[in-house]
Amino acid sequence: MELRHLRYFMVVAEELHFGKAALRLNMTQPPLSQQIKQLESEIGVTLLKRSKRAVRLTAAGGVFLKQIKEGLSQIDQAVDMAQRTARGELGRLVIGFVGSATYEIMPPIIREYRNRYPSVQIDLRELSTPNQVNALLNGHIDIGVLHPPLGNDELKSYTVKKSHCVLALPKHHPLSEKPRVHLKDLEDESLIVIAKEAWPSLYTEFNFLCEKAGFIPNIAQEATEYQMVIGLVTAGMGIAVVPTAAKRLFNLDVVYKEIEDFPLRAEWITAHRKDNRNPALKHFIEISDQYS
Repeated sequence: MELRHLRYFMVVAEELHFGKAALRLNMTQPPLSQQIKQLESEIGVTLLKRSKRAVRLTAAGGVFLKQIKEGLSQIDQAVDMAQRTARGELGRLVIGFVGSATYEIMPPIIREYRNRYPSVQIDLRELSTPNQVNALLNGHIDIGVLHPPLGNDELKSYTVKKSHCVLALPKHHPLSEKPRVHLKDLEDESLIVIAKEAWPSLYTEFNFLCEKAGFIPNIAQEATEYQMVIGLVTAGMGIAVVPTAAKRLFNLDVVYKEIEDFPLRAEWITAHRKDNRNPALKHFIEISDQYS
């Protein structure tokens, strides 16, 4: 039994006239009549009662018509869903992200993606950079928003955002009153930094710049995300160098100051497996590029 035979029968059953049905199907009447007879022979049931004056459905034909209408509707729906999935308009996208991406990066990208592709299910997972790399390699997430470097040839990455860094101080810290702050001013200060395993590039570059300025930073405490860093600054545990996005963590007890001639940049990237074939992934990358 071929799908076209079912569609032929449905049209004839709707028209109850072979000539009119043939016109709808853009074919001649004799082949259409032959196809219907072939269908009846194949299923062993008379579906249409034919006479010189009219064509009528048999009782079996009426039941068959109802069932194939439902079946063909489901097939059409399945075809539509398959085509939409192939175009990335339907499906599921699992996105990993570091906590620091929740302020300036993720909201506009996710909002735009949902507006364009509302039928794609988004699964968001907050993960550290090392955990995202593992999740990408294991296929547990489709794409990650994380920090460089990756150091894996199986992954492809794109820069999403770069931001310069500022000094975060308790409100009454002596440096908050100083007109200009230089990196050398941090030499004798207790510093709170984002841990190397959480943000390797930022950690390494900050230490390099301090050594270049002639001192080894006095790291009193490490944290996995700068939300925690700001909390420790507020508690008077020390001062910190953080991306400017930290200013969005509105805190009356913390002051932010620029550091003169300080080239440290925070960077966020997106990454995915090179062999990931999820059609929804392409659209997320395109939207991410628009906000980079």
